Amino acid sequence: QVQLVESGGGLVQPGGSLRLSCAASGRIINNYSMGWYRQAPGKQRELVALFTSGGSTNYAGSVKGRFTISGDNVKKTVSLQMISLKPEDTAVYYCKLNMRTGVVWGQGTQVTVSS
Repeated sequence: QVQLVESGGGLVQPGGSLRLSCAASGRIINNYSMGWYRQAPGKQRELVALFTSGGSTNYAGSVKGRFTISGDNVKKTVSLQMISLKPEDTAVYYCKLNMRTGVVWGQGTQVTVSS
């Protein structure tokens, strides 16, 4: 059974930085993607950044230039480096693994940007 473990959330002041990490375990077939999504109170879950096993990345417009996603195909990990954080980045951040055989979500980690 594939599982995801996330870490790295917390409280940070506006303009600060945080790094989120997600590690996958279990049988993971090649040609997958791992991404970070977020959900703020009262809002729908949205894509933040995506990393594919082929090495491509994709970002939401609101985080381009501030967030960087990186992945390791051997370790099956993905990280999200976030800088210049804004209060509107406050949300629960979820890691998602998408494979041909199905989708797995992490448990979520809270990111709060506040002074």
